[in-house]
Amino acid sequence: MVEIKWTTQALEDIENIADYIAKDSPYFASVQVERFFSATEQLLNQPTSGRIVPEIKNPQIRELITGNYRIIYRILSESRVDILTIHHSSKLIRDSRLR
Repeated sequence: MVEIKWTTQALEDIENIADYIAKDSPYFASVQVERFFSATEQLLNQPTSGRIVPEIKNPQIRELITGNYRIIYRILSESRVDILTIHHSSKLIRDSRLR
């Protein structure tokens, strides 16, 4: 089983997304946050299940798609995955978010 570590960047992304959604609906903000955490559970047993991020083309940097969001993660070893960022699919990815 793989250990999943959430980076500070990824947690800040979730907080910002939740704050934005909560302006219209606190309920749906909490639903979206739960979707992020639930989506990553598949990585516990299948860390390579996400697709390789097309812009990066590095097999260690992958993503899960959840609605309009990309959960971008890095496979560090057979036993550890770091969630790097949560990114809206309509925006370009900056390299600095993936470090």
